[in-house]
Amino acid sequence: MPPKILTQISPQLAFMISAIVIAIMGVTMIGFGWVPHLSLILAICVLLAIGLFKGLSFDDMQAQMASGVMRGIGAIYLFFFIGLMVAALMMSGAIPTLMYFGFQLLSPEYYYISAFVLTSIIGIALGSSLTTAATLGVAFIGMSNAFDANVAIAAGAVVSGAFFGDKMSPLSDTCTIASSVVGIDLFEHIRNMMYTTVPAWILTVILFWFFSGQTAGSDLSQVRVLQGQLIESGLVHGYAVLPFVVLVGLAIFGVNAIYTIICTIAAALIITYLHSSPSFGQLGGYLFAGYAPAESLELGEVGGMLSRGGVQSMFFTQAIVILALSLGGLLTALGILPALLSGIKDNLTTAGRAIFAAAMSALSINVLIGEQYLSILLSGTAFRPTFERLNLHPKNLSRTIEDAGTVINPLVPWSVCGVFISQALGVPVLDYLPYAFFCYLSLLLTILFGFTGITITRKDGTNVRKHQKAQVAN
Repeated sequence: MPPKILTQISPQLAFMISAIVIAIMGVTMIGFGWVPHLSLILAICVLLAIGLFKGLSFDDMQAQMASGVMRGIGAIYLFFFIGLMVAALMMSGAIPTLMYFGFQLLSPEYYYISAFVLTSIIGIALGSSLTTAATLGVAFIGMSNAFDANVAIAAGAVVSGAFFGDKMSPLSDTCTIASSVVGIDLFEHIRNMMYTTVPAWILTVILFWFFSGQTAGSDLSQVRVLQGQLIESGLVHGYAVLPFVVLVGLAIFGVNAIYTIICTIAAALIITYLHSSPSFGQLGGYLFAGYAPAESLELGEVGGMLSRGGVQSMFFTQAIVILALSLGGLLTALGILPALLSGIKDNLTTAGRAIFAAAMSALSINVLIGEQYLSILLSGTAFRPTFERLNLHPKNLSRTIEDAGTVINPLVPWSVCGVFISQALGVPVLDYLPYAFFCYLSLLLTILFGFTGITITRKDGTNVRKHQKAQVAN
């Protein structure tokens, strides 16, 4: 059940209150460096005070906050299993093996393309754009000097690849949030994103091809060091990629995301005991706190890459999701979101306009607040009723908020991702922004497809463009 509207307010007042809420979160997160949780709690407290002033009971408002959380409860449950899967894939060697063979793709002549393709592969394997940028990205920036490469272009390639992986990986928290907030299966969401993501990826490769041949060096020593460290971990085995085969195979056949993940975990655990023998105590520790290589191994940067996963690693994101969904439920209960949408409702009469409005909402939240989670959660919550009214499949909305939310965050200098990446790579956001082709190509394509009707699906599974032509013919 969606949150109920407990009171009616004017669009003007709704705009003022929402501006205050955004200002509170923006100032506290950007100005004071607060974690998003505290900013969300403060915003919720302000809205509760407004509700009490309007005569609403706390119990009624709490019930609607809980109703908002229930709309995304699938994501909260799914995060537990994703944490388990990441740890299992690490200890089985699936992710390290994929990384090892991925390094074979690196070419000095096509350095920028190599950087983009490799970070794309590793990004999907890790499911974390920031981890990919902070480890592999740093290595590429270091190699840029050896290759006499443009550091800004290399950083753009790293950011593009890392966020491709973050967007498309079933291990990614943003991917899970986007699918769950609109109420669709994780793998259905990923399959639908391919319509914008694959063309954006290909166009990005073509654009980086124009910069090929500008590098002069051929020193792959840093890559060989990383490969050597992966071998030293004892996790690189050809058969270790079998859990990925299970994951992809079941996803293609449309098996429920949680069942797919459980089967992948089971396969990974079997593979683990083929090359190692952790005790059940160690196994439990890895599954909860995340896999960590033995301290006796000197793995350098690779050690940080491999120390990931576990149920515990999901708690931070789960808490944000719960608080953001509570905020969304409260915004609906106080009539703020409905009033804002009613102000533009008359203009949101087509799929193109609805997709454009949702994309601009996610983009604006990224720019104003600098938080990709909130851009996905708030935009998804706000525009879900509009897409339902227009009889559009919710997968269109989940794709839109990913294309305009997840991948835009690193392009905002004061955003969470922008600040982290610029510090990790030592390259200012405005320097690499022109070369982060994949990020803004995803946004442009989702808007283009929205207005043309290409790949836009109605609830009954028919294409919007074909439906419109049929109506005209009739």
